[in-house]
Amino acid sequence: MSTELSMSDNNERKLPTIEELNYDPENAFKNDRLNQLLNVKPPDSWLKPHPYVNVKNDEGKTVPLKYIPIEKIEFLLTKIFQRWSVEVVSTGVMFQSVYVHVRLKVENPIDGTFMIQDGLGAANVQTDAGKSAADLQHIKASAVMMALPSAESYAIKDAAEKFGRIFGKDLNRNNVLGDNAYNQIADRWQK
Repeated sequence: MSTELSMSDNNERKLPTIEELNYDPENAFKNDRLNQLLNVKPPDSWLKPHPYVNVKNDEGKTVPLKYIPIEKIEFLLTKIFQRWSVEVVSTGVMFQSVYVHVRLKVENPIDGTFMIQDGLGAANVQTDAGKSAADLQHIKASAVMMALPSAESYAIKDAAEKFGRIFGKDLNRNNVLGDNAYNQIADRWQK
């Protein structure tokens, strides 16, 4: 059995059938190594506690939200995909925050096709202590200059998370599929 996806008469890729996957799961997953890598749980050493946002853990205790810093996300994008780019689709102001919508484009290292995910991010504008951003005279002079790049970083991270767990997908979610769903499925088929 070939490990390549078969091509139809008009050169479109043909997905394997469930019978083909069940018959030869080892070969079926050889071409899925990228998804396997993208869906590995990130090491705890990469995670940082958020300085402002808290969540309840499984025991009901309030703990800081875990996140992966943007520098790690950018490192992973470069290491895994090598060729990637970010397009700022739009920016704006919403309530007392600025927001950014980005389009993250990465080159699949296996077949050279491009994969695209959109991401959104927002950051509050800084004001004088105890003052509302609704009162424009109390917004700090550098507020937008600081908030807009932060919002862009959040948007890039939001887009990258959609590629898989290694980028932080499922990081603070409950009831997620096991650590390595690909290996679990292959193990079931081999029995």
